[in-house]
Amino acid sequence: MSTYNYDSTKEFAMLQQSSTLCRRFSIREWWCMLLLWRSIKGGLKAVVWTDAFQMVVMIVGFLTVLIQGSAQAGGFYNVLELSTNGSRLHIIDFDVDPLRRHTFWTISVGGTFTWLGIYGVNQSTIQRCISCKTEKHAKLALYFNLVGLWIILVCAVFSGLIMYSYFKDCDPWTSGIISAPDQLMPYFVMEIFATMPGLPGLFVACAFSGTLSTVAASINALATVTFEDFVKSCFPHLSDKLSTWISKGLCILFGVMCTSMAVAASFMGSVVQAALSIHGMCGGPMLGLFTLGIVFPFVNWKGALGGLLTGIALAFWVAIGAFIYPAPASKTWPLPLSTNQCVPSNATELVPPALSSRPAIADSWYSISYLYYSAVGCLGCIAAGVIISFLTGHQSGKDIQPMLIRPVCNLFCFWSKEYKTLCWCGVQHDRGSEQETLENGSTWKQGTESVLQNGLRRESLVHSPGYDPKDKSYDNVAFEKITHF
Repeated sequence: MSTYNYDSTKEFAMLQQSSTLCRRFSIREWWCMLLLWRSIKGGLKAVVWTDAFQMVVMIVGFLTVLIQGSAQAGGFYNVLELSTNGSRLHIIDFDVDPLRRHTFWTISVGGTFTWLGIYGVNQSTIQRCISCKTEKHAKLALYFNLVGLWIILVCAVFSGLIMYSYFKDCDPWTSGIISAPDQLMPYFVMEIFATMPGLPGLFVACAFSGTLSTVAASINALATVTFEDFVKSCFPHLSDKLSTWISKGLCILFGVMCTSMAVAASFMGSVVQAALSIHGMCGGPMLGLFTLGIVFPFVNWKGALGGLLTGIALAFWVAIGAFIYPAPASKTWPLPLSTNQCVPSNATELVPPALSSRPAIADSWYSISYLYYSAVGCLGCIAAGVIISFLTGHQSGKDIQPMLIRPVCNLFCFWSKEYKTLCWCGVQHDRGSEQETLENGSTWKQGTESVLQNGLRRESLVHSPGYDPKDKSYDNVAFEKITHF
């Protein structure tokens, strides 16, 4: 499930950068997609180092566009004034209507579920956190990532405001100069750097750095998951040399799949919204599944499986319905744009599409904001998992290790111990700390120990990464002499 999620979103990232840049800079799309091939030779370490370098390139490219663009648009204060007059800075919109595309609630609530799916259960993110030397290093990496994400988002927002101020009297998309909104940024770069040869290439490097960092990490993660969960399980005694060749072959295979799906995705409409929708459709149910395992100790395997399938069905139902019956123009159409000072051409004025006969559900359930797809899948998975577990016989909390369950009720410090114990559902959180549980193997239940022994019997002859309770760290295979990824 997670593998298909990454493979489905990354080819949209490839398409967005390759098709848009190639059309504006007269480069064949296949050459642009071939530029995205990497991570086969270097593995995770190469991906991490190149991502760090590409982050610097992206920020430098953004700042270059911001500085030159604001100067061409009349200065920073003029940009803010024009954006305010054009209702582009109307941030405080507390409309609770879930059918509105972007409001305070859709971005904060729906965005929370989306980003939890990315940072909480995303295999690529978890892979990087586990590759850190200690838990402290992993937390620092996430904090630095948060700062970098804020910088990128702020630069993207100000780039949009500057483009609006620059094209306030002649919108290239509405006037037909460009064929898609995704081409607006490259067109803007060519306009402001028309007399500065070489600087448009910096923007190309900036844009492709974002694509390369995303696709390379996902291809590496896809190959890692496939090798560890499928190939290594079926063939546990592979040599190091053969394992390395299989890993590289898997990278090539997933690279071909991403490129092929990117070509197929070129026939779809809004690339960004489609990518975010797929992320929510797949990431939401996965977030719900992990939430069931971490927060609800009484959920059994039947409830987990049923909840996952229910979450997937709900998320795909609303997303496919929205694709067949698009939301009304009053909910999705952008703010008005001016073409008063454009050179007359044969382009026609952009009008909202006419609505044909639609079922009643199309204007309610199918019109929900795409930012809520992840929340629909997550909440549907949790609700169905809890109900199915109670109907099929819930699991006893006495057989579950306390370190595997996070007692959310403990956050309510004003609750009495009796209420907290009741919410623990039988899990003995008061019998010792997590570190004591890890160090004292005798406290483990016999049933749990037998299950672990049976599951790890095939791995008993080889060294595997483990948790060190004293240093709160994991064994890092990245520091070993021989690695596969």
